[in-house]
Amino acid sequence: MERKKIQEILEFEVNQQDRLDKFLTRVYPEFSRTYAQELIEEGYVFVNHLPVNKPAKRLKEGDKVILLVPEPEKLEINPENIPLDILYEDESLLVLVKPCGMVVHPSPGHTSGTLVNALLYHVKDLSSIGGVERPGIVHRLDKDTMGLMVVAKRDDVHRNLVEQFKERKVLKLYRAIVQGVVKWDYKLVETNMGRHPIDRKRFTVLEEGGKYAKSEFFVKERFPKHNATFLEVKIHTGRTHQIRVHASSLGHPILGDKTYGFKAQEFSKKLLEMLKGCHMLLSYKLGFFHPKKGNWLEFEVQDAEPFTSVLKYLRESL
Repeated sequence: MERKKIQEILEFEVNQQDRLDKFLTRVYPEFSRTYAQELIEEGYVFVNHLPVNKPAKRLKEGDKVILLVPEPEKLEINPENIPLDILYEDESLLVLVKPCGMVVHPSPGHTSGTLVNALLYHVKDLSSIGGVERPGIVHRLDKDTMGLMVVAKRDDVHRNLVEQFKERKVLKLYRAIVQGVVKWDYKLVETNMGRHPIDRKRFTVLEEGGKYAKSEFFVKERFPKHNATFLEVKIHTGRTHQIRVHASSLGHPILGDKTYGFKAQEFSKKLLEMLKGCHMLLSYKLGFFHPKKGNWLEFEVQDAEPFTSVLKYLRESL
């Protein structure tokens, strides 16, 4: 078998007993478990400096795992007839509401059911920037986050939108329901952020290094009976997991976000069922200058499930 060119060499220390394939997908979530198993079987993974080709190998605390990350292969992405909630569309771009549970773009082991699969079916002229895997994708939302996204149809439009995001000309407002009754009315959070040094699935606030991240939190309603608070959030930068990390750093993780500290045991069974595995984080307002016409466009989500139902439940069951 021809060896692939190595893109990155990563080393991890095991902090609890685990299966090797499960451990890799936890610390390197860009890979599906199926793809992690393939890498193990093809000899790209070492445990305590020895090659291992069995995905089910048991790891113990203190083991050292080395992952040789090969350059990605070009994925074959097929159009799929998946319904899209498109709010606006013209010859240059479209604005849509991404539902909770939908991955934005394909990755190894996740080549079906993504937003890109749906876009390729519904839109015939997406921007080529981003390559086969990310055509037209200017920015992204996490799988379990819902809300507004803009997608580019033309390369010049794509470049213009990316520049607007980079220069912070884009209006990005979110709504969030967080754990705990927030005591303050307003909070500005400015930190540096980067990947967690041990668990690569997570990002974290860093004292040194990383990238600057700025978020503003405004309290809209408090629900003491349910130990929850409804917030509006304005982000000035677009770091991965930014709101989730900043909310957690304030001691108020987003409802449903177990990665960043949500404690399900503190909430009723009914409320947990209503979450449907989603994070109560909604990109509800998005504004930008039209790259071709120059006019300001602004969009707002009027209804998004399960966020709308959860908020209604909190309000009506005081």
